[in-house]
Amino acid sequence: MKNTNIKFLLFTLIVLVSSCADSFLDKEPISGFSAKGFYKNASDAQAGVYGIYNSMQSAFRQNFALWGEGRADAVSTNQAGDPLALTQNDLTPVMQSARWDNLYTVISRANYAIKYIPQVFDSEEGTLRNQLIGQARALRAIAYFYAVRVWGDVPLIVEPFESVQQDIFSTRTNQEAVLDMIEEDLLYASTYCADNYTGARNRVILTKGGADAFLTQVYMWRKKYQDAIDAAERVIESPYYSLVSMQDWNKIFTDGMSNESIFEVGYNEIQTNALRVIYALGSDSYYFPSLAFRSTFEDGDLRRTRIYDVTQTAPRKIWKFFGEGFNDESPDPSSNNIVLVRLADIILLKAEAHANLNEPDLALPLLNQIRRRAGLDNLDLSGSTALYGDLASAVLHERAVELCYEGHRWFDLVRTGKVVEVMGPINEISDTRNFVWPIHEDIINRNPNIDQNEFYK
Repeated sequence: MKNTNIKFLLFTLIVLVSSCADSFLDKEPISGFSAKGFYKNASDAQAGVYGIYNSMQSAFRQNFALWGEGRADAVSTNQAGDPLALTQNDLTPVMQSARWDNLYTVISRANYAIKYIPQVFDSEEGTLRNQLIGQARALRAIAYFYAVRVWGDVPLIVEPFESVQQDIFSTRTNQEAVLDMIEEDLLYASTYCADNYTGARNRVILTKGGADAFLTQVYMWRKKYQDAIDAAERVIESPYYSLVSMQDWNKIFTDGMSNESIFEVGYNEIQTNALRVIYALGSDSYYFPSLAFRSTFEDGDLRRTRIYDVTQTAPRKIWKFFGEGFNDESPDPSSNNIVLVRLADIILLKAEAHANLNEPDLALPLLNQIRRRAGLDNLDLSGSTALYGDLASAVLHERAVELCYEGHRWFDLVRTGKVVEVMGPINEISDTRNFVWPIHEDIINRNPNIDQNEFYK
């Protein structure tokens, strides 16, 4: 895995030396980068796409957790700054997690690739051309999907900035229009990306399965339940993904590249992420398991001891990503990959979609597939209702435990309309306008056409 990532880095060096175009939301004219001059052959096209993956590393190195977990009920913190502000729902326009710069770097690089890749391939090279464009469009879609879920309406930019004649002061676009484009990009990727890649690349490069997995998430966000079921079935029926055993559950995160993983952001000893700082430094980490989270486990759940130290009255670290018994207090950055989507996520989303369509006979086997792996008994409809109120809530609970700390919980609460019910008693959130983040003040100061989100004015 690490050798593959080092090769990954070498490919991106060409792109990095010309990265001034990536800061286009800083509103500075583009003067030192000519994408038309860069994209000359197939190797350049591949390097350009690898540059997008490189920017994904920066975008998600800690934000996957701040955006997806920091405002939800599974975490507590002793830290100041963003961790404390998020848990207390005290968001401000100067928070680091209120910046969208890194996501727009992903989008900028993708826009260059999407425009110029077609020009460097002959007609007989259509397969590779379409695969690379599919990857670029999928990565752009992922970046926009996070942006919409975090800020709501965001600037929709689909062309590269190449001239001072262009209007560089972008306005915000209605999020539904952005979501429409996200769907289009992912459907293209689902059609043209490769089914599979050799070796470790299969999990850090976007495949058809990866595109369909993110499509499932997007459709569930938009409550397009039948579309979500159809996309999820394509993933579940793929021969390239399967659930690992409970014995190997932690290896999904500690080793990476498991059969259960669908798409990971790749890291190594050179390009690292903040997993240790976020979860593993004991009393110094950003987050540790909240009492509310620790109280949600059913008796006999085999995942509990694999997530945190149950022998401690007040556990101060999360060892899910580092292995049971992890006790290294080093503040060094982590080289673990970050798993953005895996098969258990898609199975549970499909179960939830069936539950929302009043199809319990189709939802329960999927829910119970994940429960059985965790050592829990099967649930029937009456058992789901008795324990959790209804079947959809039983699935949501299962997601909270199975996918804990992977960056899904806050988005699940927003998507299912549970934010006020779950988080209101914890931090008094009550206004739906408060569900999005503020836009960082630097962005607003640089662009007169960007208005602050209503709640934070």
